[in-house]
Amino acid sequence: MRAQKNKRIWPRITAMIALFILIGTGIYGYAVYHSLTDVVATMHQPIKREKSEKRMEKITLEKQDAFSILMLGIDESEGDRGRSDSIIVLTVNPDQASVKMLSIPRDTRTEIVGRGKDDKINHAYAYGGVEMSIATVEHFLDIPIDYYMQINMEGFQEIVDSIGGVTVNNDLDFTVDGVHFPQGELTLNGENALMFSRMRYDDPRGDFGRQLRQREVLKAVIKEGASLSSLTNYQEIFSALGKNIKTNLTFDDMVRIQKNYRGAAKTIEQISIEGSDATIDHIYYLIVPDKEKQRVQTELISHLELNK
Repeated sequence: MRAQKNKRIWPRITAMIALFILIGTGIYGYAVYHSLTDVVATMHQPIKREKSEKRMEKITLEKQDAFSILMLGIDESEGDRGRSDSIIVLTVNPDQASVKMLSIPRDTRTEIVGRGKDDKINHAYAYGGVEMSIATVEHFLDIPIDYYMQINMEGFQEIVDSIGGVTVNNDLDFTVDGVHFPQGELTLNGENALMFSRMRYDDPRGDFGRQLRQREVLKAVIKEGASLSSLTNYQEIFSALGKNIKTNLTFDDMVRIQKNYRGAAKTIEQISIEGSDATIDHIYYLIVPDKEKQRVQTELISHLELNK
């Protein structure tokens, strides 16, 4: 299987493979079921609150309620909690058979909920971990965050090695550290995929171009996960995921998502949020105008079918 899939690798947002492998493949055989149960137990890390203040009622996966996931790609070092280098929000609507994917620029200036100050949105994780990141993103987007997935980017290579590669569509011809990335469909190995996802200084769109490449690769991973019919190297995959991913999704949640939300991965729409550069007290920020923020909020609220 791996030989056939050397073209599938994703960059800094690999957390979604856990969810969408489950959506695409289901659970087969006692050995896989048992291994997956153990892995999800290792990955499971609940948060303190029971439900979002942005929801009147807790979602029910059995009823196929639309839900949201916050994905955090974390760069950690010894003795340092790190910052959320990648912040992506997905809203999943089974009735519309669609997923909306929003990248929030890490330099976005917003209120850090619980700190009483405005700062870069990616600092929320450094200040207060997953809980503060969720609260800050909820405040910024005015939507509930139902679930989260966090990946330790130190484990990126291990996860990549466990699943093979990914094919991406590149819209910008560029070269990084002597590696050429031509326009069009590309087959990347792990090292090159990381270069592909991190490059922004040679992109005239800056961080927005980097976000586009991240979303492009994630989109390919989700569709690939939804197309798999078996996991012949499941033990290696599960081991890598268990070591490097944390989520408040339980095993039962994942089973319900696999059963009730499989069709949602068929249509994945990438959306973006625009802003302007600003330097405040010698620090660079991205300032998102209220009108732009409201536009994105309205789109996500509608997709989640919230009664506002």
